[in-house]
Amino acid sequence: MDFNLTEDQLAFREAARAFAEKAMTPHAAKWDDEHIFPVDVMKEAGEMGFMGMYTPEALGGMGLSRLDTSVIVEELAAACPSTAAFITIHNMATWMVASFASDDLKQEIVPKLASGEWLASYCLTEPGAGSDAANLRTKAVRDGDSYVINGSKVFISGAGATDILVLMARTGAPDSGYKGISTFVIPADADGISYGKNEEKMGWHSQPTRMISLENVRIPASNRVGDEGDGFAIAMKGLDGGRLNIATCSLGGAQAALLRARNYMHEREQFGKPLAAFQALQFKLADMATNLVAARQMVRLGAFKLDNADPEATLHCAMAKRFATDACFEVVNEALQLHGGYGYIREYPLERYLRDLRVHQILEGTNEIMRLIVARRLLDDGVAEAIQ
Repeated sequence: MDFNLTEDQLAFREAARAFAEKAMTPHAAKWDDEHIFPVDVMKEAGEMGFMGMYTPEALGGMGLSRLDTSVIVEELAAACPSTAAFITIHNMATWMVASFASDDLKQEIVPKLASGEWLASYCLTEPGAGSDAANLRTKAVRDGDSYVINGSKVFISGAGATDILVLMARTGAPDSGYKGISTFVIPADADGISYGKNEEKMGWHSQPTRMISLENVRIPASNRVGDEGDGFAIAMKGLDGGRLNIATCSLGGAQAALLRARNYMHEREQFGKPLAAFQALQFKLADMATNLVAARQMVRLGAFKLDNADPEATLHCAMAKRFATDACFEVVNEALQLHGGYGYIREYPLERYLRDLRVHQILEGTNEIMRLIVARRLLDDGVAEAIQ
C-alpha cells in the first residue's frame, strides 16, 4: 500500500488551499458572526469544480474519486468548516441525482448543480424520524403523471437559500418501513413549500438551517430518482460518502487548530520561557497530532474502500466517521485549552472551530448510530475478516 498522495492529489490540495486562503479564510469569521450564507463564494468554488467533485465529467463534474475529494475538502474545511460542510452536502445531493435519476432529469439538473449555478439541499430528517430514518412520514401519492407530496423536514442545511431539494418521501404503506421510501427532486420554490425560521445554532452559522413544510406539492412523476421503493437505499449510498465528507471537514478544522496551537506555543511565554519548552504541553501536542493522523488514515481508508466498491465500505465509512469526528473535536478542544483565555474569545478562531466541529458528531448519522452499524456488522457470523 502506498500512503503517499499522487501528483494529481498534491495539485488538487494546492489548488484547494490557494482557493480557501483567498476566498474563505479572510471572511469566515464575518460569515459566522453575521450568519452570512456565502453563495458568491460557492459559485467561485463551482468554477474550480468543487461543487461537483465526484459527479461524472459527462455531467459537468470533475469525476474525482472519494479519496481525491477528501484531499480537497480538508483544505476547504481548514478555512471554514461550516461552509465546507455545506459544499459537501451539495456534492452528495448532486451525486445522488447524477447516479440514480433518469437521463433526462440528469441532463436538466446536474450540470447546473455541478457548476454551482444551482445549490441543493438534502432532505431526509423529519421531526419524528432522525436516527430512525426508515420511519419517515412525509408522503408522496401518485396522481396520474404527477406525485403530490405532503409532510415536513427539519434541520435542512441551506433550506430557503437553495434551488433544488433532493427529498425522501414515503410512497408505500405507512408500515412499509425502508422499502416504501422513494427519492424525488423538487424545485425549492414549488407551490406549497414553505420554510421555517433560520435556526439559531451553536455553530455552522455560515449556512441556514430551516424546517421545510410541504402542502400538496405537485411535481412531475419524472422527478422521481430511481424506482419507487429505492429511496432509502439511495439515501444510504449517499450517506456513505457523506459520512466521509463530514469526517474530512473535521480533519480540516483539527489540522488548522493544531497548527495554530503549535505556533502559539512558540509565541506565548510563561514563567520566563515559551510554552513549547514545557514537556507536559509537548506531550499534549504530540497526542493531538497522533490522533489527527490516525483519523486521517481511517478516513482515507474508508474512501479507498468506497472507491473500490468494497463490500464492507459502509462499515469502514461508519468507523471513519465515528472516530474522526470524535478525535478531531478533542484536538480542537485541546488546542483551545493550550490558548488559555485567548482560545475562549472570538478574536481567535478556536472557539469557532470548536462550535462548528461539534455538530459533526451528530449529523449524517449520530456517532451512536455509527457504533450500531459497526457492532451489528461485526456480530454477523463470519465477518471478522471485515476489519482485517
